[in-house]
Amino acid sequence: MVKVTIDGVEIEVEEGTTILNAARQAGGDIVPPAMCYYTGLEGSGGKCRSCLVEVAAGSERDPRPMPKLMASCRTEVQHGMVVKNKTSERVIDAREGVTEFLLINHPLDCPICDQAGECDLQDLSFKHGVEWSRFEEEKRTFAPRDIGDKIKLHMNRCIMCYRCVFVAQQLTNKRVHGVLNRGDRSEISTYIEQALDSDFIGNVIDVCPVGALTDKTFRFKSRVWFLKPMNAHRDCPTCQGIATVWMFGNEIYRVTGRKDKYSEIERHNGKTAWICDTCRFETKDVAKWVIEGPRIINRYSVISTNHYTNENPLDAKKDPKKLQ
Repeated sequence: MVKVTIDGVEIEVEEGTTILNAARQAGGDIVPPAMCYYTGLEGSGGKCRSCLVEVAAGSERDPRPMPKLMASCRTEVQHGMVVKNKTSERVIDAREGVTEFLLINHPLDCPICDQAGECDLQDLSFKHGVEWSRFEEEKRTFAPRDIGDKIKLHMNRCIMCYRCVFVAQQLTNKRVHGVLNRGDRSEISTYIEQALDSDFIGNVIDVCPVGALTDKTFRFKSRVWFLKPMNAHRDCPTCQGIATVWMFGNEIYRVTGRKDKYSEIERHNGKTAWICDTCRFETKDVAKWVIEGPRIINRYSVISTNHYTNENPLDAKKDPKKLQ
């Protein structure tokens, strides 16, 4: 075990843990944001630079500071390391620059984007963005494309995090999409006349931190804050059948994997609970799901607006004192 101090908070973690995961173990506002890193995906991280931190002391043996800001998702902790995140002016300034860079080609689609209300880029922009842009050149634009029977690609919104590429690499036998071209011409696309077709390919929608990949069965049907996310499960021969169903009244509008507070799919029975396309796209009948109860939503999230007044909705009837 090694000890690391992040923003004055001392944490003891296993050797080989990254700064980002060490901060997540401690929790709270010392956790850097992450747009490209995803715990369950090999090779993810190091792309977006939004998790940059200042290492004020490298280790107990060599306490010299690291001269450049480091990507916390890729940098492993050392015993005696001292890290500054929100307490560093360099980090705050760099994070504002990274946010501005990510928004250079990003369109103002929030009013019509299906990801609005649960978008990591919205959260990052709210904390570190500015209300104006210095970018004077022409934004690059792409027409929306169908890259699968149930998946729509909006390349204009993509921030090139590579998550969808990595999840397809891990969950499918034959990946048919990837990053084409280089530099500012890079884009996510399929190979010639190919489409995303796999039992688990719908998970690329869940891992996308923005609205670049959307569910065509839910497209323009509703805003997420009008729906109620409910924990549900079903007997499925293909996946674990553990999901979140988004309901309006007694009707299921969409089905997604269950995500934790870092927008990553939860682990159940020792495995990441990816859901199959049958559960996601084709099972919208309430009778085919066992509804467990409402999701516990962050009270500051727009999704919880006018929905729940209790810290834990499942305990409301048991303990009236928990009413807020």
